[in-house]
Order: sequence, then C-alpha cells, then structure tokens
Amino acid sequence: MSANPRVADYAINDQFIQRWSPRAFTAEPISEETLLSFLEAARWAPSAYNSQPWRFLYARRDTPNWERYLGLLNEFNRSWAQHASALVIIASKTTFTAPGASEETPALWHTFDTGSAWGHLALQASLSGWYTHGMAGFDQALTRKELKIPEGYDLHAAVAIGKLGDKASLAEGLQAREVPSPRRPLSELAAEGDFNL
Repeated sequence: MSANPRVADYAINDQFIQRWSPRAFTAEPISEETLLSFLEAARWAPSAYNSQPWRFLYARRDTPNWERYLGLLNEFNRSWAQHASALVIIASKTTFTAPGASEETPALWHTFDTGSAWGHLALQASLSGWYTHGMAGFDQALTRKELKIPEGYDLHAAVAIGKLGDKASLAEGLQAREVPSPRRPLSELAAEGDFNL
C-alpha cells in the first residue's frame, strides 16, 4: 500500500488511522505467542462490573484446526481468508453474576464490552505489524455445533489475521477495494446535547 489517504478531523494518535482491514494476506504462519499477545490486549478491555464477557476461539494456519475454521466461513470470505495466518471466532457470555449476588442475570451490555475487546485486539495486531479483518460472513449454527459453543453465548464475528499481502492475489473485483476505507466526518456521528444527527 502506498500513502494512507485517511485524515483525522482532530488530533489523534496515528495508530487509529493506520489500522485498516485488508483482504490480501501472505499466508505466512503466526506463532502462538504472537497471536496470544493480541488476545492479551483484548483481555484488558473495559467491561461493566469487570464481567469480561468476551471469548476467543482460534486456529492458526498449518495446525489441525485450520481447515475446520476455514469451513465455518462463507464462500466469499473463505476465498481470501484462506491466505490469513489465523482465524478467530469472537463470542460473548450473555449473563453475569453481579457483585454480591449469587445468581446470574442477563448481561445487557455484553455486546458493547466485547466490541471494546475486539478493538483492543485489532489495535494491538496493527501495532505489531499485523492486520485484522472482521467478518460477519460465517455460519453461526455450524460454528456453534463444530466448536461446541454452549447456549448462553452469542457469536459475533470471525476475524482473519495476517501479514499484508499483494492485492494482485485477490479476485479482480476486490483489488480496487484493497485500500484503507474512509470514515464519515465526526460531525455526522457526534452531537452535544440532543440527538440531531
């Protein structure tokens, strides 16, 4: 990739605009220690009541679970994610036990907290010279069955992780899209006071 076309509306650390989600990967292996460092960053995300609802299941390429995880993706995502170094399934626990309570109750914020953990994972990977691409295109029912995920956990995304590859390895229709995506201006996303967006 050449120069990053992204420009922040306000002063922020470059890590936020340097992180992006490519589809072209090099298919090089990733060590378990490296992958676990990304998940370690996710572990330190904030969560309501410190309930830490996020769960991460993973497979690294060239390991026994790799083909099983690839088989969970839809055909489109599998076509490019097969060149990633790791695949991660992100889930979250839908209940928690409040401090001082003895029974679990619904954790109405588990998705919010798990999104924060995913953001930590993506930024740590980026800071380490790796790239992530989150995907909604995977078979949730098959994933639950294949990975033995019990009831009481919601599935959110599959994530491909890898080193940036040559966009020429992608299908022709995807090559033009292999650039950091823009963002809406902050003025369309944030307002002081009442909702007027």
